Amino acid sequence: MAGQDLRPSGTVRVTTTDTLLLGLLSPIFRMLRQSYPDITLEVAVSNQLFSLAKREADVAIRPSLAPPETLVGRRIGTIAQAIYTRRNELSPNATSTEGTSAHDWIGPDERLAYRALETWMTDQGHDARCHYRVDTLLGMQAAVRDGIGRAALPCYLGDADETLTRVGEPIPKLATDLWLLTHPDLRRVARIRALLDFVANKVNAKGARLLGDT
Repeated sequence: MAGQDLRPSGTVRVTTTDTLLLGLLSPIFRMLRQSYPDITLEVAVSNQLFSLAKREADVAIRPSLAPPETLVGRRIGTIAQAIYTRRNELSPNATSTEGTSAHDWIGPDERLAYRALETWMTDQGHDARCHYRVDTLLGMQAAVRDGIGRAALPCYLGDADETLTRVGEPIPKLATDLWLLTHPDLRRVARIRALLDFVANKVNAKGARLLGDT
């Protein structure tokens, strides 16, 4: 019966992270509501992946290097990450990552389950100077803003914060694909299809921002 729904109307429950919602998706959702006033959005913000198979959500918008094979969707961008520090603490000659090991660092708490960043920090020797950990990227951003230390952050988040300065180029090992996912049974439902296409087009238009090119 769900497949018989031909009108882009009804409720769509979307799960995403707090960072993506505040740094990228909220304005897109506003435009979606304007374009499809008959679609009601429910946004579940969590750093844990909701089960689409159990219908805890209809659509997931999440960074992932290997999304579940049981879901269908598309890669809608690549999220670049770089090192950021508080703007007034960057010396005139600190235009690269040289000497970053001499600074205090902010890292992810284990509940954030950010293995790629943990591994990179360990490999670079930054873990030894990490005395402040947070279980959200927004918390890490706030810590950089308050001068607690440096951190690797998504470029779309760090570049938009006027209180921060990027140190060096994006870090290739921390680049992550951004996926738009749904359950196979829902992909032809009009309201789901409308949301998927709309969000994909808007995020694609922000590709340079995701890559840290702006």
